[in-house]
Amino acid sequence: MTEKKNTKKVRNFWQLWNMSFGFFGIQYGWALQMANTTAIYEYLGANPEQIPILWLAAPLSGLIAQPVIGYMSDRTWGPLGRRRPYFLVGAILSSIALVLMPNSSSLWMAAGLLWILDTSVNISMEPFRAFIVDLLPQKQQTQGFSMQSFFIGAGAVMASLSPWILTHIFHVDEGGEVGVPFSVKLSFYIGAAVFLGTVIWTVVTTSENPPKNLEKMRNAQENKSSLDKITEIFSLIKAMPTTMKQLAVVQFFTWLGIFCVFLYFPPAIAHHIFGAVEENSQLYTDGIEWAGICIAVYNGVCFLFSWMLPTLTEITNHKITHSLCLICGGIGLISLGFVDEPLFVLLPMVGFGIAWSSTLAIPYSILSRTLTGQNMGLYMGIFNAFIVLPQIVAALGLGWVIKTFLDSNRLLVVVVGGFSLLLAAVLVHFIDEPETSEKTSMQPEVLSPS
Repeated sequence: MTEKKNTKKVRNFWQLWNMSFGFFGIQYGWALQMANTTAIYEYLGANPEQIPILWLAAPLSGLIAQPVIGYMSDRTWGPLGRRRPYFLVGAILSSIALVLMPNSSSLWMAAGLLWILDTSVNISMEPFRAFIVDLLPQKQQTQGFSMQSFFIGAGAVMASLSPWILTHIFHVDEGGEVGVPFSVKLSFYIGAAVFLGTVIWTVVTTSENPPKNLEKMRNAQENKSSLDKITEIFSLIKAMPTTMKQLAVVQFFTWLGIFCVFLYFPPAIAHHIFGAVEENSQLYTDGIEWAGICIAVYNGVCFLFSWMLPTLTEITNHKITHSLCLICGGIGLISLGFVDEPLFVLLPMVGFGIAWSSTLAIPYSILSRTLTGQNMGLYMGIFNAFIVLPQIVAALGLGWVIKTFLDSNRLLVVVVGGFSLLLAAVLVHFIDEPETSEKTSMQPEVLSPS
């Protein structure tokens, strides 16, 4: 164990910047997807009850893709290293999907492209978490995840503001077309270029260390059948540490609340704050653009607050910091139920941005202190699957809930998400947070990073 820790050198600010810069592009593309997909569905004629089921394919693919990509990246070594091949392949596929998505001609075409886009984003995003643990000593890992949160926030700010900037500053000509505005389409094209460009930057500027016993690792994989590999994945899932299982429950309710925002926040602002009735009206477009500004605000808070997280965890601890942040987010979302002016939406977004920043960093920091570096990609993929499960629950159940109990009121769904964040804030205190010296060792030595 000591030998492995010593091989991870402390990185300076710019090295941390380079190794996380690709997350800026990943989040740029992902934020465009999250902020605009529901609106694209409504432009194509979807009603509120259909929205969750149209999102279903994306989390289902993530549930399968993330552990598999993590397992494969743990056992990959080539000219680009271990994680970087997946960064690059995912970026190429995501960029193609981003170009096609806003040009969908039907609901099912849009849903299919969302599935392709979400799977491709997962291919790039999932190994980035393991990348931090691979390369950084334990004392720098919270800093590394906070740097990722910074780029996540910064990328989402730019993505969320881009349709508004293109329309109101650069005066992009809409040409009177019905459907998805050209400013949204152009934002997706820019997102494709940013996604690919930033990932290439990380791939080129940050190298990886080969596994200690590279040939032994390759021979071990060559001698395993597909069934053996599947069996190994399930055996490692069963061997998850207790802390990881406890974190998974927190993640479930955290992301159930967040997914309520992703699904319904933009149309909720357009319909219930701006009063839009028709999706092809100027009032609806104005509401969606204002929602983009609100999303930019909470992501701006995210990337600014991310710099404070390492200090806060040192003053208190990871659990207290994360719980307080989730409470800020929950109160923010619940307060939206009492807002009737667009400008007043911005204050709740500050609270949600604080919760968003912590959610993107603190759980991964706790998890990284629970596991060894072996099979880190697989375990990060399994952990991310617990983000996907509440999305599937929301996709299958929210349509019925909003129609049966909420009178198709999109804003009330967002408020319900706030209560889910408050529940997650309580559950954080039941996590057995590991001490620095306590690391689970359950994986084969052959997979040790050098």
